[in-house]
Amino acid sequence: MKVAFLGLGVMGYHMAGHLQSDGHDVTVYNRTQARADAWVDAFNGGSAASPAQAAKGGGGAEIVFSCVGNDDDLRAVVLGNDGAFAGMKKGAIFVDNTTASASVARELYGEAQKAGIAFIDAPVSGGEAGAIKGILTVMCGGDPSAFDKAQPVIAAYARAVTLMGPPGSGQLTKMVNQIAIVGQVQALAEAINFSQKANLDTRQVLDVISKGAAQSWQMENRGATMVEDKFDFGFAVDWMRKDLGIVLAEAERNGAQMPVTALVDQFYKEIQAMGGGRWDTSSLLRRLTQHD
Repeated sequence: MKVAFLGLGVMGYHMAGHLQSDGHDVTVYNRTQARADAWVDAFNGGSAASPAQAAKGGGGAEIVFSCVGNDDDLRAVVLGNDGAFAGMKKGAIFVDNTTASASVARELYGEAQKAGIAFIDAPVSGGEAGAIKGILTVMCGGDPSAFDKAQPVIAAYARAVTLMGPPGSGQLTKMVNQIAIVGQVQALAEAINFSQKANLDTRQVLDVISKGAAQSWQMENRGATMVEDKFDFGFAVDWMRKDLGIVLAEAERNGAQMPVTALVDQFYKEIQAMGGGRWDTSSLLRRLTQHD
């Protein structure tokens, strides 16, 4: 397929690469041209000077993907004379992999309908490692007919692609994902800190309990690095705080109780104050050891 990809950050760079490697004809756009040039050198695709041009090139993309920072970034690459919607042909599909609000997903779905195109909100889980390996989990919201066309293409960088419901449902599902993660990471940080205080062999402890009911992705993938006090990788605290801001705003609207999530959000605020905005989210342990 002829496709475009907007946003070549730590996730998008690799996702666009998988699309090109899977045989699609990919044109990319990135705010920093040097990053787009590096991608073209690595994957032999094309680049464009604006989102509209990326969507319009070569007779028009059938699917336009985006993976940018937040709601405002998304609007910037979608709307206006240089936005992707202005360059997309009728019947094309826009797939947004940004973690954004459900409200902006619904807003842009409406704008897409006016333009005669489809919009799918499709946030991802799996982090940079999942993007590099092409094994992301993708949670989608939108119309079934558009999803059915896009799903085989999205599969180039995913191991699971699921339609969760109408517009905004993908973003709401990603919020559930982040809620579950922060509770697990905080509990794991406390468990490791307790083990260390009790003078146990914490590596052995994690090896034992990971074979029982306490097992989790966080324990399997972050336990050892937490014990080693290594946090200069992974999903950054700054990004998680952005996501939790979206979660807490949505919870205020729908009435969900978020006591643990709100508390961990404040713990991450403390990590930022320690200079750890780019540390992995498992750095919650460092906050506990600093207070020892």
